[in-house]
Amino acid sequence: MTYSLLIGQKSYSSWSLRGWLSFAPFDISVSVHSAVIYSDTFYDDVATFGAHRTVPAVRTPDGGMLTDSLAIGWHLAEAFPDKGLLPADPVARAEAQSIIAEMHSGFTAIRGACPMNLRTAWAGFEPSDDVLADVERIEEVWTRALNRSGGPFLYGDFTLADAFYAPVVTRLLTYGLPMSDTVATYAKALTTHPSFLSWRAEGLVEDAEVAVYDKAPLERIPFPTFS
Repeated sequence: MTYSLLIGQKSYSSWSLRGWLSFAPFDISVSVHSAVIYSDTFYDDVATFGAHRTVPAVRTPDGGMLTDSLAIGWHLAEAFPDKGLLPADPVARAEAQSIIAEMHSGFTAIRGACPMNLRTAWAGFEPSDDVLADVERIEEVWTRALNRSGGPFLYGDFTLADAFYAPVVTRLLTYGLPMSDTVATYAKALTTHPSFLSWRAEGLVEDAEVAVYDKAPLERIPFPTFS
């Protein structure tokens, strides 16, 4: 049986990207439904799906409703223990769960100052001290995991940890935030993953520009891509 996933616009909804990346890389069957964030019908569309005010939301095959990205991830890891959503090693698994939870509840400075936008990048962004503190902590978390696993993803193979940090990778790239060579290599691996490439390409076709994500007077520059 198939799960149903409700998302917002692919170019902008960072939490929706996390929801999608909890399914697609692990070959878990899901049908995708859309609600347009900032539209007059958004809340009604979410309610019609059976959720409450936010995306992503998931309707399980047996009729259960998951209305938070963390709940979606934990449910799928439990429902599909052989899919590798979390590392098999107990120590790595505990760390992965911890850094996923840290992403879910933290890094509010970079999330607030640097909205995800997969349609463009921005030149001239000047990060605050709080944003730079978030970047420093992200660097610490990723470097520790990558040094242990050897990459290309945080725990070797793609896991929920990568799904949850994917929008942060795009923020580092599109706002020109500082990155070590280790983090830049990880950013390349994540943004060239087939599931991410598919999501972004579909958003470029499907989504209209949303004015609230415009960072003028910053200059628009092309979204960074890796060959």
